[in-house]
Amino acid sequence: MSLTLEEPPDGGWGWLVVLSGFLANSLTYGVLRSLGILFEDLVEAFDASAAQVSWVTAIALATEQFASPIGTAASKRYGTRPVVVAGGFLSSLGLLWASFSTSLLQLYLTLGFLTGFGWALAFAPVMGTLARYFSSRRSVAMGLALMGNGLSSFALSPLLRLLAESLAWRGALLVTSALVLHLVVCGALIRPLALRGDRLEPGSLFDWGLFTQRGFGAFSFGTALLAAGYFTPYVHLEPYGRALGLDPYKAATLVSVAALSDALARLLAGCFADCRLVRPARLLVLLNSLTGCSLLLLPLASSHIGSLLLALLYGLSAGSFATVAFGVLPEIVGVARVVNATGLCLMVMSVGGLLGPPLSGFLRDVTGNFTVSFLAGGTFILSASLVFLALPSFFAGCRACGCEGATHGEPNVLLAPPSASAPLSSNSSEI
Repeated sequence: MSLTLEEPPDGGWGWLVVLSGFLANSLTYGVLRSLGILFEDLVEAFDASAAQVSWVTAIALATEQFASPIGTAASKRYGTRPVVVAGGFLSSLGLLWASFSTSLLQLYLTLGFLTGFGWALAFAPVMGTLARYFSSRRSVAMGLALMGNGLSSFALSPLLRLLAESLAWRGALLVTSALVLHLVVCGALIRPLALRGDRLEPGSLFDWGLFTQRGFGAFSFGTALLAAGYFTPYVHLEPYGRALGLDPYKAATLVSVAALSDALARLLAGCFADCRLVRPARLLVLLNSLTGCSLLLLPLASSHIGSLLLALLYGLSAGSFATVAFGVLPEIVGVARVVNATGLCLMVMSVGGLLGPPLSGFLRDVTGNFTVSFLAGGTFILSASLVFLALPSFFAGCRACGCEGATHGEPNVLLAPPSASAPLSSNSSEI
């Protein structure tokens, strides 16, 4: 049964949807980022190069992102709950089959395509629905949900290392399969929400028209660039630590520290963003630039302490950016279109997600270390900052650039000065 309201309730059942979002983040991106712990095990098991093994997580990430519009469109057609539940079953089944793989091709098909497709059905519909439940406290709600990403990575990194040493990588994947099955619970917590201004006309299932908006075009292209470097540390931090001479458990702590700082930063960034002390567009560029710079600094580490500090810096900046980005998207397109916008944005990100990890692995194979890999990733992220500068009214007030709400003639919250108090329309804003 769905709720029908004029405006987002900013609470109520929305807090259970936040819990659903927390679990969805934990069991999708949290698991994906932790799989780097098994990187060296897979290299040894299949006698493969770093680039070849990197394609496993790259395919999973790219499939999850590229197929996200299918997940959001299916949720509009059949309902969010059954789609998320189906995604939980498929992603768990993919990990289960992956544990029986005897070749990298089988890993590509199971852990890569099948699990990735299941995640696509689960993640985007949950996060899109969550954005519809909140307005003034949206960034805090997003931050709480996105914390699942970092906290699960923090917990799973040492757990997967322990499982790999006691049960081998196959046993680790079996246990992970059981954990991911709990995405079914995410679906059970979802209650669809009908709001004033929802688009009901035929042909809006995928909402491709969003790409004609300047704001969404700049935002999606920027996220595609940053995706090429954003996930590199989580795939290669553990093998990078081993290359520095650290034992496997100390190397795994690099991922855990980055993940924990990432989780805490997501919540704090949400609280700060909702205060509106800085324009969201400017905050987006600032945090993205810090993320790119921290990745450029990673090769400077020469000890365990140094690598821990740089991993901490990367986690803080990357986590803060994620919360602000998910909070900005509904303000660019409007609450009524945010579910489709989430799926389309993730689809565009898949280009960078597919390129990043294999390129990083290839550069490591060619150079013998991860220095150039991290430098390339940081460059992609900083390039995204340049694209985000094209967001309307980054340099001037909203009315100065002629960007007004498509329906009510009100300045978009993303573009308005920090003191603006104009309410967020549930309709899309043409920017």
